[in-house]
Amino acid sequence: MWDIFLMAIALMLVLEGIFPFTFPNAWRDTFRKLVELEDNQIRFIGLTSMVIGLIVLYLVN
Repeated sequence: MWDIFLMAIALMLVLEGIFPFTFPNAWRDTFRKLVELEDNQIRFIGLTSMVIGLIVLYLVN
């Protein structure tokens, strides 16, 4: 089970690194805009990404 968890973490890091590696200026601008959002907006984005991730896991499994 730990090996699957570590592979998932590694894949997440690879996927998160693609955008700043390929488009550093766009990533910086996006991050700057994200910092300006209010807490409730950031929470909604986090909740939405978690729900989408759970749906994808359910469909794959």
